[in-house]
Amino acid sequence: MSSATRPGDVVGTDDRVAALAQTLRDSPGPLLPRAAGTKDALSTPPAGASPLDVRALNGVIDYDPAELTFTAMAATPVREIVELLAAQRQYLPFDPPWADAGASLGGTVAAGVSGPGSYRHGGVRDFILGVRLLDGSGRLISGGGKVVKNAAGFDLPKLMVGTLGRMGILISMSFKVFPLPEAWTTLRVKTEGLTDSLTIATRLARSSFELETLDLDPPRELWLRLGGRAAVLARRADRLARFVDRPTEQLTGSDDVRRWQEARELTWVGPGSALVRVATTPGKLTALDAALAAAGAQRRYSRGGNAAWLAWPEAHPLTRLDQILKELRLAGTRLRGGDGPPLLGPPQGGAFAARVRAVFDPHDRFVEI
Repeated sequence: MSSATRPGDVVGTDDRVAALAQTLRDSPGPLLPRAAGTKDALSTPPAGASPLDVRALNGVIDYDPAELTFTAMAATPVREIVELLAAQRQYLPFDPPWADAGASLGGTVAAGVSGPGSYRHGGVRDFILGVRLLDGSGRLISGGGKVVKNAAGFDLPKLMVGTLGRMGILISMSFKVFPLPEAWTTLRVKTEGLTDSLTIATRLARSSFELETLDLDPPRELWLRLGGRAAVLARRADRLARFVDRPTEQLTGSDDVRRWQEARELTWVGPGSALVRVATTPGKLTALDAALAAAGAQRRYSRGGNAAWLAWPEAHPLTRLDQILKELRLAGTRLRGGDGPPLLGPPQGGAFAARVRAVFDPHDRFVEI
């Protein structure tokens, strides 16, 4: 255990796991694990199922700044991890959403959600190294490890990303982290419309610029973030502004931080709206945006146009959005608000997912999607 780990955080871990395993075995019906509840559409059990409180699985097990890795219990708040890493000038580059709102590490993995920083560095599945979980039989299963160079066995940690708590109870996870950039700056670019934004985004993706983020706010804004050495950041931003060749505004310091905090925390989503994340591609973005605009949905596009975040208005049934996504062959996940099933668009998983689920939950102890 490194000096950065706080002793005592995981006292009684085995007792907590044993208690959850017994609850699994004794349950008369399906269960849905729930910790912080920041993604209520995923943590609210349907009729006939019960919530399983896993908030006791809280605490940092190990943190080794020299190895750029940590291990923590699944219900540990992401904000706690962020603060622990920041004290050592390190961070999670995939910008886990709702850190300030209290999101848990396990909930982030189960939902498979990543923020704007995943444009350059990859999402949560690219940083998870190891996992421990209870399967539907109450057995404790481990996969992966605590080191970056780990190639032993089946890649169980990545399989758990996006499972929505339907294949097991996440107990603990190990992650790799990165050194924190010395400084940040952001360019707000005014474009001629969504088509122009996508054209610039494509040019940037093929360029030598090492952008931390590339977000599109329809219809006429691009948000580009750079991170690195403070001494050269201004020159890099100036070169980037000349490359895009559009009117720009530069954000630094607290203005830069606030912009990306809003993006990560999704505070722009209005009350009463259903928040849905859609996996898309730049090639489908024009058609998707037209359909969303016609429905009056707020939307923002992240990861260079490969992820859509949308606030579906309360006045329109989610069946309308489901049909839009089916026509465009795009998969969506309802994270907050609304009602009905959390998955929208074409059916996901298929026979392979059913076989995997049968292995991890042979007794149907967890809610089926």
